[in-house]
Amino acid sequence: MESSTPLAERMRPQKLADLVGQPHLVAEKAFFRQMLENGNISSMIFWGPPGVGKTTLAQVIGKITQKPFFALSAIQAGVKEVREMIEKAKQFSGCILFIDEIHRFNKAQQDALLGAVEKGLITLIGATTENPSFEVISALLSRCQVFVLKPLSPEDLTTLLQKALQQDKLLKTLSIELAETEALFRFSGGDARKLLNIFEMVVASTSQASPIRVTDELVMQVLQTKTALYDKSGEQHYDIISAFIKSIRGSDPNAAVYWLARMIEGGEDPKFIARRMLILASEDIGNANPTALVIASSCFQTVNVVGYPEARIILSQAAIYLATSSKSNAAYMAIEDALAEVRKSGDLAVPLHLRNAPTKLMKQLNYGKDYQYAHAFAGNFVKQEYLPRPLENKKFYEPGSNPREQELRQFLKSRWQEKYGY
Repeated sequence: MESSTPLAERMRPQKLADLVGQPHLVAEKAFFRQMLENGNISSMIFWGPPGVGKTTLAQVIGKITQKPFFALSAIQAGVKEVREMIEKAKQFSGCILFIDEIHRFNKAQQDALLGAVEKGLITLIGATTENPSFEVISALLSRCQVFVLKPLSPEDLTTLLQKALQQDKLLKTLSIELAETEALFRFSGGDARKLLNIFEMVVASTSQASPIRVTDELVMQVLQTKTALYDKSGEQHYDIISAFIKSIRGSDPNAAVYWLARMIEGGEDPKFIARRMLILASEDIGNANPTALVIASSCFQTVNVVGYPEARIILSQAAIYLATSSKSNAAYMAIEDALAEVRKSGDLAVPLHLRNAPTKLMKQLNYGKDYQYAHAFAGNFVKQEYLPRPLENKKFYEPGSNPREQELRQFLKSRWQEKYGY
């Protein structure tokens, strides 16, 4: 079996109907599909793990719209290449520019795209494996719709293999029995491209046999390893970071360090691990130990400077500190409750005494009237209303049951017991 084109490329879908997985995007009544069929194509970013269809979707959009389609890889392109591509786009009434791994573009490179996107010179389609909220500048992100692509399920991967056996002109000439798939799925990590290329490699290694019986043992023999690989972009990526965070939340430093080691050994991005600990420091520890956020922030900054292998030590120190810290989700619950109230009650008026009064007219309208400046009173405190009138006495923050927040409860009780019931 010989072909200069890899199986994954030969099997790349040419239309939406051929795409495996992502039913939330490509099913008949899905918003994304209806958007394409109606021709309402705007700039967008596809966010998801490798090998789940980001590049394929971009290419299919190009075929559907019949617009000129250009592609750049953020690994290889710089500001110069971006500007050259924009100049080329000016020759057309509108074109699509696909940028793979757009998260690798720095601010200057992303800024170079902004003007062309704003003017409609290009319809930008970006693909990223990283959270675009962190990796794409806000000005560019605000002009793009973000579509999340999900990891492929074992059923999706099985369908891919069966389609390859039935449709690929080279594989159809061979007698192949797909006896076992666990090793194929494990080593591909949910990446369709990797799965098909591994499968082709396995088949090619035994193409003299007839029939070819694909087993887990054969796959591991061809790949020459029996290591249970950690795929930092596949489903296991999400499962292990989940286990890591839950271990810290559950105050088990031993489990936390174990899952941390799994990620480090698998080559996980230390910034990703540190970022998740940064979130946990507020969500699960909060004011039970405010220093936790300082430690997590220092960890995030430090791993950006030192990188592996030394970053493993900083990550371990931070994980152990967070795991052994007092826990509270009170700050998280407070903002969630407050957001729910805002969505329920809408834009309630700011009480007049809390409004700023920089002009004479505003003062005549009683803006700021009767406001009492806390520092002018004993203990830097005076009782007055700070919430909109319909929400008077509404309590959002309930201190957690830990020593630090019990101190906060006593502080609030001495001032607001009658109002909020602390």
